[in-house]
Amino acid sequence: MRLVFLGTNGWYDTETGNTTCTLIETEDYFIVLDAGNGLHKVDRYITSKKPIYVFLSHFHLDHIIGLHVLNKFNFGQDINIYGQAGTKNILNTIINEPYTVPIDKLPFKVNIYELSEGVHKIPFLVKCLFLQHSSKCLGFRFEVQNKVISYCADTKICKNAVELAKNADLLITECSFGPGQYSKKWPHLNPEAAAKIAKEADAKKLVLTHFDASIYQTLQKRKEAGKKAAEIFNNVVVAFDNMGVEV
Repeated sequence: MRLVFLGTNGWYDTETGNTTCTLIETEDYFIVLDAGNGLHKVDRYITSKKPIYVFLSHFHLDHIIGLHVLNKFNFGQDINIYGQAGTKNILNTIINEPYTVPIDKLPFKVNIYELSEGVHKIPFLVKCLFLQHSSKCLGFRFEVQNKVISYCADTKICKNAVELAKNADLLITECSFGPGQYSKKWPHLNPEAAAKIAKEADAKKLVLTHFDASIYQTLQKRKEAGKKAAEIFNNVVVAFDNMGVEV
């Protein structure tokens, strides 16, 4: 199983990267985690007819703005998009005139599904739990190809994040804040908090992504955050755009 980090910035694009989007390629599926501007690169990697599943954590623009370029793709298969309650209404609003090409005029079929908390089979198993952010945000736990991949987007440390990450082969978390930063009004993770989740959950590997572009203005700052996280959890990877990871 291979992951490619197509976008690793939070909030907005800069020379350090595009906004957040991660592709997982398994033997049988393509799984896309969030749809920031990094999504425009996905056709470099989706080169077969395996089913495509897109999971949206929440509706902040840096997690969905890439959907406006769906019309650039020429996939021969459907795209299946999953999100929380309200996803159909929101996507039928923004993937539409006057913002972009409407869903029903795209060169492939888009199926939109709404998920509740709990375990779903679609056809692989995915567990969904709400995290703690400024708006409702889903975290995901995928069981596929005898591996567990956990994805915790925008959140603070919370019980559900640890539950989703329990014994995961790979935990992907946001790292919006710099070392030691914290905000009660704007819940996000700093590198120490992400590492604490991984340690408490006994995950095997932690990948940090979604670096706030206003805080992490250089890639070197990301590396420094990775070192800080490694003081707490000993298997940390710092994500950069177009970086691949094998699981």
